[in-house]
Order: sequence, then structure tokens, then C-alpha cells
Amino acid sequence: MRPDRLRAAGALAVVYVVWGSTYLAIRVMVRDVPPLLGAGARFVLAGALLLAWVRIGRRPGRLTRRELGAAALVGTLLAFGGNGLVTVAEQHVPSGLAALIIASVPLWVVVLRAGFRERPARATLLGVGTGFAGVGVLLLPGQRPSGVGIGPLLLVVLAAASWASGSFAGSRLATTADPLRFTGLQMLLGGLVMSVSGLAAGEAGDVHLGAVSAASAGAFAYLVVIGSIVAFTAYAWLLRNVPISTVATYAYVNPVIAVVLGWAILSESVSPTTIAGAALIVSSVAFTLRHEGVAREADPEPAAPPATDHARSHPAPARVERARARA
Repeated sequence: MRPDRLRAAGALAVVYVVWGSTYLAIRVMVRDVPPLLGAGARFVLAGALLLAWVRIGRRPGRLTRRELGAAALVGTLLAFGGNGLVTVAEQHVPSGLAALIIASVPLWVVVLRAGFRERPARATLLGVGTGFAGVGVLLLPGQRPSGVGIGPLLLVVLAAASWASGSFAGSRLATTADPLRFTGLQMLLGGLVMSVSGLAAGEAGDVHLGAVSAASAGAFAYLVVIGSIVAFTAYAWLLRNVPISTVATYAYVNPVIAVVLGWAILSESVSPTTIAGAALIVSSVAFTLRHEGVAREADPEPAAPPATDHARSHPAPARVERARARA
């Protein structure tokens, strides 16, 4: 295998595995760390480190109010609305199940496009309907994992919608920002919003550093360094060196990896209903992305971020074409 292909395969493997594993890390972190304060600290640290790296190595131009405002809006929708709500929900929702629901983000983007008078093709709408049917299967009474109420699951659905809104808004906010700086600002500002929300919710009283287990502390460190910085760096490199249709495959590979890791490491149950819902969601996302042509879409994240984690942590929400033009 040629060095460039080997490098591309390695970067794609990082995005697949790391962003697929962030749901597992979140589930472990919230055992001992308050969700909003933990997620907020994660993104503040990751954003600050990324901005420092950009400042030293790339020396971007002057920061404008427009760029700052766009980063604040998109960061709030992605980091706080997307990843933050997932982190809160994963106190009760298994990591694999959360990942499957978040996989519906590209479907929500199509809904938003339709709401803004764009006209998706009928085949795309059929794929979207199939995917949301899969989400409905996962929410069915009597089919959910024991002890998981409808409230936390609906919170994950809301997180997916928020993540899609951030991606949709970011793709339409004109900015000449350095993409790495713009993402660092999103992480930092979204993390600050989460931290303030955690303090307002009284989570400070739940912080007991001496009681934080090594597993939860390790999961937090993993989310900051590997989930946010390393995975995003690999993702940014892929956008500039690999066809976007290949990069976008992470959208339906990540949830599968998350389900497998949750089952293998945390002994999360995988019922026939979960498999059926997963098949509907993953296949519909794959069909929708391939049919629409992913170059039209803002890339959905991390959390964690993604959305991702994306971030899903999270990819830069600028249009894919714009990102490719910068390469």
C-alpha cells in the first residue's frame, strides 16, 4: 500500500474508531462527573488547546465580530445542544442506543433543508422516512432497555435535532475564518455555555474530585485529547486529501462501532429490536448520503461532536466544497 493511501486509511480508522468510542467514554465519565460541567470542561480545554496550536503554527488573520458570533451560535447548537444533551442523557441511556439515535443527524439536516424551501428528491424523503421509522422502533414502549425511560431518549432525539441545526446554520454562515480556528472557537464558546448551564443547574455541589474514579478521569482525558483534538485533526486532514464521499462514511460506521463497544465493554444489551432499529437508521443514512451527494451537506459531527461526537467531537460545519477549496 502506498504511503498516502496508508496515511488515509489510518486517518479514516481514527475517525471511525475514536468518534465511535466517544459514546462509551461519555457513559463512563458521567458515572462520577456531573454531565454539563464535565462536557463543558472537556470542550473548553480542547478548544483552548486547539486555538493555541492554531495561534502558534498557523498565525490566522484578525478575529472579526462576525466570526465570533457565528462560532458562538454554531458552538452552542453543536457542543451544548448536541453533545451536552447527549452527555446528560447518557446518565440513563446506554451508549450504543444513544449513538444510534444521534446517527439520524443527516436525516434532520434534510428536514431543515425542506423547511427552508429546498426540495429534496422523493427518494431522499423516502430514505429520511425510513430512518425516522428506525428511531421510532428504538423508542417503542416495552422495547427499550430495562430502566431507560422515554424522557432521556427524547433528550437524545433533541440533541440530534440541535446538532443538525448547528451543522445547517454553520454551512450557511459566510466566514473567512481559518477552519481550525473556527472549530476551536466553537468548542471553547460552546464549552463555556455548558459550564455556565452546569453551574446554574447546581452541578457544582456534585463535584467531588476525591470520589472520581480512575475510569471516569481517564474517560474525561480521552474525550479531551483523543476524542476532540486527535480525531478532529485526522478528520481535517481527510477533508483535504480524500474524496468527501469516503470521509462521510463515518456517519454510518460510528454508530455500529458504538454499539459493538457498548456491548463488549459495558455489557449493554443488544436486542432484536435494537438491531432492527439500527438497520433502518444506518441503511437510510447511507442511502441518503449517497443519493444526495454529500458535497451539498454540512458535515454532521462529533459531539461529539461532535457530534460526534462527534466531537461526535465535532467537524467544522463549513460547507464541504468550501473546505475542499481551501486544501
